[in-house]
Amino acid sequence: MKLTKYNILVADDEENVRVLLKEILEGEDFFVEVVNNGEKAVQAVKNHQFDCALLDVRMPVLDGMEAFLKIKDFSPDLPVIFLTAYGSSDIAIKAMKKGAYDYLTKPFDIDELKIKVKKAIDLKEVTQSAQLNRSAFKYTADEIIGDSSSMQEVYKEIGRIADSDATVLIMGESGTGKELVAKAVHNHSGKKNNPLVVVNCAAIPESLLESELFGHERGSFTDAVSRHLGKFEQASNGTIFLDEIGDMSLSLQAKLLRVLQDKTFNRVGGNETLLSNARVLAATNRNLESLVKDGLFREDLFYRLNVVTITIPPLRERKDDITLLVAYFTSKYAKKYGKEIRGVSPEVNDLFLKYDWPGNVRELENAIARGVIVTSSSMITIDYLPKELVAVNNHSKVISDNQESQSKKLNENGGIVSLPELIARVEKETIIKVLNECEGNKTKAAKILGISRKSLFNKLRQYSIANEDTQNEE
Repeated sequence: MKLTKYNILVADDEENVRVLLKEILEGEDFFVEVVNNGEKAVQAVKNHQFDCALLDVRMPVLDGMEAFLKIKDFSPDLPVIFLTAYGSSDIAIKAMKKGAYDYLTKPFDIDELKIKVKKAIDLKEVTQSAQLNRSAFKYTADEIIGDSSSMQEVYKEIGRIADSDATVLIMGESGTGKELVAKAVHNHSGKKNNPLVVVNCAAIPESLLESELFGHERGSFTDAVSRHLGKFEQASNGTIFLDEIGDMSLSLQAKLLRVLQDKTFNRVGGNETLLSNARVLAATNRNLESLVKDGLFREDLFYRLNVVTITIPPLRERKDDITLLVAYFTSKYAKKYGKEIRGVSPEVNDLFLKYDWPGNVRELENAIARGVIVTSSSMITIDYLPKELVAVNNHSKVISDNQESQSKKLNENGGIVSLPELIARVEKETIIKVLNECEGNKTKAAKILGISRKSLFNKLRQYSIANEDTQNEE
């Protein structure tokens, strides 16, 4: 650790930001030099020795990314932290991919800024000879939408691993966007000009999946009237994405393991050993470690796949992104169907923020698509949402109204109702209300109420409403 003060460069075209950063960093006992554009930042690094640089992305004369690339040419060990008001996947992935240390989205947290700068300096001292990636990449839109902190971490991880040949396991619930992440990894890799082949392992019958993956020779089985090239051959020197890999049979897992270990495979019915140079990306919404313990997934294959893991957060854990997603999907489907839609009503927006989205981003997209299609106005109102969403909204209102009603009764009568009795009243009225909203469909009602179908039937008998509205029972 050197005894002299550390030198920090700040480049931002906003004077108030420069003043604030200078004050904060000097308060941490750093020497700070400030400039107002990218060209001056490049010149400053040429003339002086810096331990860390903070670059705004959008600047006149030379923007932050251009300045960064020039700086890396003659000062590759200088850790650079980007400052941006545009927290998109484009900027995040490109910055990390090109070797930036990190980035902060404005308005930034002061404590987080201090921590990142200090860690960047520590990293510079430890890894003076680190080789940084400076490949020139032309961004391809991935349609990953979200600027929440959890999604920023996903972007950073994509940027870190995209250029390697490492196998990547993408984890996440159904509907979170695992295929979009796979496409982003491919599009930001050195294989981007080669094929990306997608295989949904759960959608193809087990008897056909081996042939689909590895191909077959003519006459190898009934209906094999000609040679068929499998997905690994089609992927060639590109990328193969195996979606829902947790559903693959044990026998096929063994053959996939051979491809990962030896890069070789055989067509069904063939003796020729073929070489695969495809990078393997895999995804699942299942817990592979649990499947390994239950003997349903090979442990050796799990470790081969789990070289790098990217975990996509469910939508309920990144609700900050909902407004952005709503705007994106509204624009997308309004354009697709040729409609002038301004957005969603405040009531719909509130409902979206309260709802837990068990189907994640896919469920939100479907709700917006439906709203755009059926609405006759320039705004998606609650009347145009799927029944399940409306029922959840009404369910919440029933609970609130019942609680208020019971409270009023207590105040008016001066009586005391036991807690179990009060809960039973609310529960019974809620069940009846939700059943009516679902037109008697017990499966949908149970899902909305957050209980199992069996529990719902028990409660119907408990409250003597078991015979009400059962014509649509599933």
